[in-house]
Formats: sequence, structure tokens, C-alpha cells
Amino acid sequence: MPRLLADLTPLRVSPEYRRLWWGLGVSNLGAQLTVVAVGLQVYDLTGSTLAVGTLGLFALVPLVVLGLYGGALVDHYDRRKVSLLASSVLWLVTVAIALQAWLHADSVHLLYGLVALQSAAFAINNPARSAIIPRLLPAHLMPAANALQTLTMNVALTGGPLAASALVYTGGYAWAYTIDALMFTAALWAVWRLPDIPPQPGTDDTATAPRRAVGLRSVLDGLRYLATRPNLRTSFVVDLCAMVLSFPRVLWPAAGVVYLGGGSATTGVLAASFAAGGILASLFSGPFGRIHRHGRAIVWAITAWSVSVVAFGVVLVLVGRTEPSGVMLGALAAACVALALAGGSDAISSVFRQSILQTAAPDHMRGRLQGVFIVVVAGGPRLGEMVLGAEAAWLGEGWAAVVGGLSCLVALWVVARLTPRFWRYDARHPEP
Repeated sequence: MPRLLADLTPLRVSPEYRRLWWGLGVSNLGAQLTVVAVGLQVYDLTGSTLAVGTLGLFALVPLVVLGLYGGALVDHYDRRKVSLLASSVLWLVTVAIALQAWLHADSVHLLYGLVALQSAAFAINNPARSAIIPRLLPAHLMPAANALQTLTMNVALTGGPLAASALVYTGGYAWAYTIDALMFTAALWAVWRLPDIPPQPGTDDTATAPRRAVGLRSVLDGLRYLATRPNLRTSFVVDLCAMVLSFPRVLWPAAGVVYLGGGSATTGVLAASFAAGGILASLFSGPFGRIHRHGRAIVWAITAWSVSVVAFGVVLVLVGRTEPSGVMLGALAAACVALALAGGSDAISSVFRQSILQTAAPDHMRGRLQGVFIVVVAGGPRLGEMVLGAEAAWLGEGWAAVVGGLSCLVALWVVARLTPRFWRYDARHPEP
């Protein structure tokens, strides 16, 4: 059993990583308080679901635009200082969000602006944090470290919305935002305690030396580097296959109302099942460190994802759009199992994709490639919601999931056949 449970070696061998893991875990939980509370406050002010959805646009655009530039900053300057500055901005924006609630500003446009600033700072901070971890731990511990990071993130995604709802109900929005600001100090403290992490000189003759002035040319250098590195490039492509073609989140509200019964409560159960699958995969991630064929692990994980999404769709197709007055417990249980398997598969894929990125990429390119990673992770699900939303309008939600999962499966294996180097990728001899 100990060999199956999450490998805690990264926490034991590196005090710096241990502080960073705890600090980010606490701050991620707090961040979910604000994410949920802001959506509730916007809906409370406007009564419009469209207004709540517009929050996603204000968060996504700065993340995509500054994700690439933020990665270039990380490759040119001390990563600790970049993260500390971006974290300070994030903390100040969180304090401002809390102040607008305490002062009863009641301005949707102010909230939109603050969310955009928050997303811009996150776009710089996240590549810095991710590029710091390979400098704190040896390469063979990257799967274990990423599994631990995935664990805290899924715990935050599961517990954060529940805690936010309870805080808003009992104390109001201001208390939820204030507690987030207090919890974020854990991340500030962890980054402050890190040693200086200056950029390392570039050794790849096709890469740009890290001291070139930060700008569009530096960002393009990173994209050109990615275009010439099949293993790194494929790790992004296969994730886009899963997220764009078969990300099922947009189907959950309809599943709760017209298929399984229970409305918003069922939608919440489906979301929690997906996150719970990720938690279980992370808890039992002990064998990950003994897996060396990371490319194959990713392909099989996304295969399992595709099959799980198809299974979720089959449950909806079999139930039909009956708009039941009560919850169909058997069908709900089957749907939850399918989504838990999808969440676990996604977590496994994420661990190995991040491990390839952190070990195969040279240090002076990690920031820019982490910036691309942020754009893919943020933009892929958004595009996927549009794709499956359109398919649901044409085919119905159940068949949209079935078609999406099968499309992902076909695209994935086409990519795998076209990139045999990725299939043969060996973490003991990482090649970008």
C-alpha cells in the first residue's frame, strides 16, 4: 500500500519545495473562495448569467495575452523576484476586491477590471512558480512533485466552492474575499523564503540567449523553439485534442436539469465527482515515479479520458431528455463514476505532461514554454465548451459527449502514430 500512495519524497528532500507546496496549497484554496464569490456577487448585482459568463472573458484575455510574455520575463530575470512581484500584485488585487465588498461599491465594471488585473498577474506568476520547481528538485522527482501539486489543486477545486458558498451565506462576500487575502499570505511567505533563482545560460544552439531584451522577439523565439521540438510540441497537441474536442463541463447543467434530475445540486455533484477523480489519482500516484515512458503514459491516460467521456454520454443517451421530477439515482451514480474516471485520467495526463515540460526543456526556455502551457490549459477548455456546446445544440447533450469522446480518441491516436518519438519518450533520457 505505501508504494501505491503519493510519493512524499519531494517534501522530505527539499525544505524550499515543501514550503512552496504548503503555501500554494493554502493560497489555491483561498483563490477558489474569490472565484466563486465573484461569480455570485456579479449575479447578485445583475441577475444575469451572461454577466457572470463575461467574467470568464475578462479573465481569459489577459491570461492568453500575458501568459506568453510572462514566460519570457521568467526566462530573463530571477524567478524568485518575478514570482514575488507578481504574487504581491495578486495579493493587492485580492485586498482591493475585499475592499469593494466592505465599502459596498456594487459595481460590476469594477469587478470586471479587478478580475482582469488578477488574471494578468496570475499569467506572470504561474510560469514563474512552475519554472522554479525543477530548480529545487532532481528530474526523477518531477512526476511525484507534479502529482502533489495536482492533489492540492483538486482539493481546492472540491472544497473551495463549498467553503465559498458557506461563507457568502453566513458572512457575505467581504468575508470570503478577506479570508482569501489572509490565506494568500502563505504563498507570499513561501516565495519570500526561496533562494535567488537567476536564469541559467542557454546551451542550445537553436535557442536565444536569455539576456536578450524582453519583448515580442523573445516570445517568438520561444514559439519557434517549441515548433522544432516534437516531444514538447506533441505534449501540447494531445492535450488540445482532449480539451477542445471532448471537455464535458458545458454539458453538466443540462445533465442536471433535463436528464438526471436535481437541477443545480446534481450539477454540483457531477463537478465534485470530476474533481474527486483527480484527488484519487493523485493520492495513489506512488507508481508514477517508476514510469519512464511518459509519452505512452500520456496517450493511454487521454485514451481513458476519451472512453470515460463517451461513457458519460452513453448514460445521458440511455436516460433521454425526460426532465425527471426527482433525481435518477442509478443514472447519476453511473455518470459520476464516468466523470471521476475522466478526472483521474486528466490528472495523470497533467502530471506527465508537466514532467516532460520541466525536464526536457532547457532551463532558459522553461518560462516561455510554461507560458504556452498556461495558454493551452486556459484556452483549451474554453474552446472545448464552445465546441461541445455547438454539438449539443445539434445532436443533444448525450450524443455531443459520445461524438466528442470518439473524436478525441481518433485525433489522439492519429497524432501518436505521426509522432513515434513521443510514443518512445523515455524520462531517463529526456529529449525535447
